Amino acid sequence: MAKTPVPTIDQVSAGGVAFRISESIVEVALIRTAAGGRWQLPKGIIDSGETPEQAAIREVREEAGIYCELLEPIDTIDYWFYGNYDGTRKRYHKKVHFYLMRFLEGNIADHDHEVVEVRWVELNSAEEMLAFKSEKELVAKARTMI
Repeated sequence: MAKTPVPTIDQVSAGGVAFRISESIVEVALIRTAAGGRWQLPKGIIDSGETPEQAAIREVREEAGIYCELLEPIDTIDYWFYGNYDGTRKRYHKKVHFYLMRFLEGNIADHDHEVVEVRWVELNSAEEMLAFKSEKELVAKARTMI
C-alpha cells in the first residue's frame, strides 16, 4: 500500500531582534507563545501586499507590544517542520527575514493574544534562553551590529 505524500507549504515570515539600551545594558524582547513554552524572537507571516520590513515592524508590535525603528537586516533563516493546523498534516518550509530593530516606545504588557509572556532580557541571557540555535545565532549577530 502506497503512502500518501504529505503536502508541502512554503511560508515567508519576518521578525526582529528588538533591543533597547538602558544604563549601558542592552536588552532584547523575547516572547513565549504557550505557558511553559519556549522563548523565541517575535515573528510572523508576511501579509499580502506587505514588504518583509513592514511585516517585521507589525509583528514585533503585535507580539511584543512595542513600536520599533527598523535599522538593518540581520539574516534570513529557513527551516522545516510538520504541522496539523486545519486537520491535515502538512510539511512546512519556512523562511524568516530578521531585522535589527531599536525600541522607540510601548509596553511589553500590550502584546496580542497569541503571546502569553514577553520579557526584556539582557543580551547574553537572551542567547541562553532562546530555544532555537538559529535564533541564538541571530542574537549573536545582532550583538556585533549594536
